[in-house]
Amino acid sequence: MKRIYLTGFAITALFLACAISAFAQDSPITVSFTDPSRPGLLKVNLLQGNVTIKAYAGKDVVIQSKTRTGRRDRRQPAEFQGLKRLEAVASGLSIEEENNVMSVGSSRMSNSIDLEIQVPARTNLKIGLMNGDELIVLGVDGDIDVTNNNGDVTLTDVAGTVLAHSMNGKVLATLKRVTPQKPMSFTSMNGNVDVTLPPDTKANLKLRSENGDVWTDFDVQVKPNAPATVEDSRRSGGRFRINVDRNVLGAINGGGPDFELRTMNGSVYIRKTKP
Repeated sequence: MKRIYLTGFAITALFLACAISAFAQDSPITVSFTDPSRPGLLKVNLLQGNVTIKAYAGKDVVIQSKTRTGRRDRRQPAEFQGLKRLEAVASGLSIEEENNVMSVGSSRMSNSIDLEIQVPARTNLKIGLMNGDELIVLGVDGDIDVTNNNGDVTLTDVAGTVLAHSMNGKVLATLKRVTPQKPMSFTSMNGNVDVTLPPDTKANLKLRSENGDVWTDFDVQVKPNAPATVEDSRRSGGRFRINVDRNVLGAINGGGPDFELRTMNGSVYIRKTKP
């Protein structure tokens, strides 16, 4: 197993009494997959920061990290008077690779890390970001599984299959090619879900917006919803309830694998790629 750790051996920023943001940019790191002849899997897990992943013509993975840290303005104890505070702002990035699986993470919980990663065009992704503004993927062809809990997800000119989720942000995806017979999912709690697909895509659609609308320029063969379900437990002191399926069900180009597009607070858009 290959392991690389960027732990910040040098102290790289000087903080004065006022609140200051510091930036430290590590040198790019190049790591190869065990077998570059077949698609590797890149896993990224970050607590704070932004992630951008771009396809390029090379065979290796190139990782560029930039760390941002902000000092909280607070009253200093007496023993700190007259001293200047020094803080290490290196990323604490860790990279491991084994059997064509590369994992990237950080041990420094307090710092926000911006990652820009170049990967071979044929790469599978599993990306998790807890508190970030943006998670961006450009031009990657593979199985793409991405989550940004508190920010946007943007996938541009990707191919393959996609599972994309945001809790508090929009999901915007443009696919240039779809893997046949594989399901996909695009979901958000608080944001629009906007997906563009090749016009010949075959799929069964499950579309839903609790507090918005569903829009498309595909010719959708709408299917009837499942019958309402009844829950009646009044004889045992419970309640009576009728659940009506609010999904929009349909098929495009005769149907195919299941595609789910869903949001709670926003609208759903499913579009055809323009010529």
